[in-house]
Amino acid sequence: MSRTAGTAARGDRLWSVDEHLDDILGKIRPLEPIELQLLDAQGCVLVEDVTVPAALPPFDNSSMDGYAVRVADVEGASEQFPAVLTVVGDIAAGSGELPAVGPGEAVRIMTGAPMPPGAEAVVPVEWTDGGTGGGAVTAMAAGPGADDAAGGEVRVHRPVAPRAHIRARGSDVGAGEIAVRAGTVLGPARIGLLAAIGRATVTVRPRPRVVVLSTGSELVPPGEKLADGQIHDSNSFMLTACARDAGAIAYRVGAVEDDPHTLRATLEDQLIRADAVVTSGGVSVGAYDVVKETLSGLTGEEGSVAFRRLAMQPGKPQGFGRIGPDRTPLFALPGNPVSSYVSFELFVRPALRALMGLEPFADRQTVRAVCAGGVESSPEGRRQYLRGHYADGTVTTVGGAGSHLVKALADANALIVVPEDVTSVAPGTELDVVLLD
Repeated sequence: MSRTAGTAARGDRLWSVDEHLDDILGKIRPLEPIELQLLDAQGCVLVEDVTVPAALPPFDNSSMDGYAVRVADVEGASEQFPAVLTVVGDIAAGSGELPAVGPGEAVRIMTGAPMPPGAEAVVPVEWTDGGTGGGAVTAMAAGPGADDAAGGEVRVHRPVAPRAHIRARGSDVGAGEIAVRAGTVLGPARIGLLAAIGRATVTVRPRPRVVVLSTGSELVPPGEKLADGQIHDSNSFMLTACARDAGAIAYRVGAVEDDPHTLRATLEDQLIRADAVVTSGGVSVGAYDVVKETLSGLTGEEGSVAFRRLAMQPGKPQGFGRIGPDRTPLFALPGNPVSSYVSFELFVRPALRALMGLEPFADRQTVRAVCAGGVESSPEGRRQYLRGHYADGTVTTVGGAGSHLVKALADANALIVVPEDVTSVAPGTELDVVLLD
C-alpha cells in the first residue's frame, strides 16, 4: 500500500489519506518485549535470533520399523536366496543401552530409535519375513516388549544401500545454526521447531490488546428483538474480528449509549487492559456525536484526540489520539459499517502491526488490475475506495458506493482505489487494488 509524506498542518482543513496515516504511524511505538512460554508466544513477533544449541536430530536414528544391519550381510539378498541373520537385540525409541551389530547379525529397531554400533543401514520390516517365532511381524507393530526377538533369526529378501533409512544426526538443523530469526511471527510450525531444540520460553513483542466499542443508543446486540428505530450492532463484531485478523488480542465491549459520561467511564474502565482502543460512530458533526463531544476536550494527563475531515470516501470523518496515563492510541472511526471497515484497513491495521514491530503494510498487497466495468462517477478531490471482486488481474465493482451496504462488503475481496483527481473511470482502465484476502 503506497504512501506519500504528508504535512501535518493544523486547522479545520481537509486532510489527505496519506497525511492522516503518516501522523498515526509517527506516534506509534512498538510494544516492549516480554518473555513468554512457547504456546503463549503464538502469533507474537520474535525479537532475537534463536540459535540451535545441539544438532537436530541429536543422533543417527531409524526412519523405519525394521532391522539394523551391516550392508555386506544382505548384499545380493532375494526372495529365492534370502540373507539369514541372527537377531541379537531389540531397540525402541528412547533406548539407552544399544546392542552392537556384528557380522551376520541384526537388531530389531523401531522408528526414531538410535542406530546401534556396527549397523550401517536399516532394512524395512516389509523386506523381511518378520523374524522367527511366527508372531514377529505382529510384535513389530505392537512395539517393544510384545515379543523378544533376541536369539531368533530374520530372513532379509532385498539388499540395502549404505545409510538407507537412517536419519543422520544434524540432518534437520546443525548446532549453531539460526533456527528462527528476529522479526518472525511465531506460527505453529515455528513453535514446534523451538520446542524441538529445547526452548521453553522466547522473548517477543506481545500481541496488542485492542478494546473495541460501538456508540449509539439505537444499537441492540444480535439475538435481541429490535424495537422501532433500533438496529443490530454489527460494527463492534466486525471490528473485533478485524483486530483479531490483524494479529491482535481483541476485546469487544459492545455498544455504548449516546451519553458522554457513560462513554468516558467506559473508556476509563477499559484502558487498564488496552494497548489500543477502537471506537465506531459519533465522530461527525451531528447533535449526538458523543465520541467527538467526549474526547475533543481532553487535556493534560487525559491525553488528546484530534478529529479531522479526510479527502476520502467512505470515511471522511476520522479521529485519532492518545489517551490516559499510558498514552494509549485511540482510533475513532465513522459509524457506517463500510466506512468503519475501510478506515480500519487503511489506518488501524497498519498501526497494530507497527505495535507488534512488523512492517505496517506487508500483509495487504496492492496490485494493478483492469477495472472491467469502469466507475461511472467518483467525487472530485477525494480518494474513493470501492468494494470489488478481484481475480486473475481483473476487478469488478461489488454493490454501490453506499457506506451502509454490508452485503456488498461481505462479497468483496478487494478495495478498488480511485484517485482524488479522477471523477470517472472508463471500462478496461487499470487501477490500484488493495487485496483483502
